[in-house]
Amino acid sequence: MLISLAEPDPAWSSTYELVRRRIVEALGARVLSIEHVGSTSVPGLAAKPVIDVVVEVSDSAAEALYLPAVESIGFDLRRREPKWYEHRVFRLDHPATNLHVFTVGCEEVERMLRFRDRLRADEPDRRVYERAKRALADRDWPTVQDYADAKSAVVGEILVRADQGR
Repeated sequence: MLISLAEPDPAWSSTYELVRRRIVEALGARVLSIEHVGSTSVPGLAAKPVIDVVVEVSDSAAEALYLPAVESIGFDLRRREPKWYEHRVFRLDHPATNLHVFTVGCEEVERMLRFRDRLRADEPDRRVYERAKRALADRDWPTVQDYADAKSAVVGEILVRADQGR
């Protein structure tokens, strides 16, 4: 599977806002935090044209609290990862969106936000990441997750620099 990266699109932020409103309307107070993450959340960065949204709820393992509401607005449950922070992934086709659900306070959400914020603030790291993404996108991958996993090393390097304040 080849990965198709799109050039940066300023419309990604407004698309996120539309999706965010739909999620908040459906879940109400069950949304303890909601953020735009992933490459489409970083202005000037090429990305797969899919909006990534992360939501924290009181307990992501308690699907009855949020799954029916999320499905009612068109999201399909695609993955349950009980051994990895009780992570759930939903997919919406229009607009293309991945919804990641975690329990509030999850360290993975904090990591996602640190990475996003670093790329937003640091042009050299944003370019390092984009070069790595483009090089990896040119390969043939069994799944999109394999492509995502292959980016782990560069993500780790960037997070180390962010944590060191460089």
